[in-house]
Amino acid sequence: MGEISCSNGNSVGNGVNGKSHALTGYRKSCWYEEEIEENLRWSFALNSILHTGETQFQDIALLDTKPFGKALVIDGKLQSAEVDEFIYHESLVHPALLHHPNPKTIFIMGGGEGSTAREILRHKPVEKVVMCDIDEEVVEFCKSYLVVNREAFSNPRLELVINDARAELESRKEYYDVIIGDLADPIEGGPCYKLYTKSFYEFIVKPRLNPGGIFVTQAGPAGIFSHTEVFSCIYNTLKQVFKHVVPYSAHIPSFADTWGWVMASDSPFTLSAEELDLRMKLNIKGENRYLDGNTIASASSLSKAVRKSLDNETHVYTEGSARFIYGYGSALKHNQA
Repeated sequence: MGEISCSNGNSVGNGVNGKSHALTGYRKSCWYEEEIEENLRWSFALNSILHTGETQFQDIALLDTKPFGKALVIDGKLQSAEVDEFIYHESLVHPALLHHPNPKTIFIMGGGEGSTAREILRHKPVEKVVMCDIDEEVVEFCKSYLVVNREAFSNPRLELVINDARAELESRKEYYDVIIGDLADPIEGGPCYKLYTKSFYEFIVKPRLNPGGIFVTQAGPAGIFSHTEVFSCIYNTLKQVFKHVVPYSAHIPSFADTWGWVMASDSPFTLSAEELDLRMKLNIKGENRYLDGNTIASASSLSKAVRKSLDNETHVYTEGSARFIYGYGSALKHNQA
């Protein structure tokens, strides 16, 4: 649950039942605060509140933060921050596209921010990227406010579809070399948790992959204490569907935690760090800021405690036995301090 508080005595909007109204402009001594878990909150100072609004599906805010630059907040949960979003998006995209020998067709579930498409479109072999996001207003918002991704949105290789990802994959006849899950975290009461289930992976995702295709999804917090929320069971669930499954993680400063991804295929992941570096040199335009071959190799070297949890995980993610990250994803509340 996200919260903005200001200490100048001025009201910064209505926060009735977590529903916010549009407000802009500078407020003295403003802070953004998010509850990470019970008895633990993460907060940082704001320069200004650039925009808040409410779409058909979710609440959205763009904050100008002092430590992390512009930060996108959806349903009271920090989604990405200008200073370190490259860590998340390079980690989500490049390992899968580099391990695939010739990734021409890519499907993104979610990704309305545009950063995932931006990273995919840096790969020279890519011929077509389908980005399917359910919330057109969020996509248009990101097109307007996130300047860094405008070139990606206008790239002719990108096909933008506004639809539910499950329905879109079910209706399409095409097959894809890589399918990427850039979805919101599974939150109790939210719709996205159904796209982390065994049935979805088995009957919707896998049948739409070409032979040798790769699926990768963001998998929530993967820290020493937080990885048992959803990371371990998403990993175990994918193990029930694919022959080869690789969990990996990276620290995201603005998330105040280590974050996890899981990559899966029926073909083995065999490239060495040196081979990954060579593919980067040949296939990717420009330099990565975070990832190289050694970083990809080390990302899957999880700590002893996390490895033990993953090895012992028995829970399979279904609609009837879903797990959720902490919090309810309630909309931003604007309180006078």
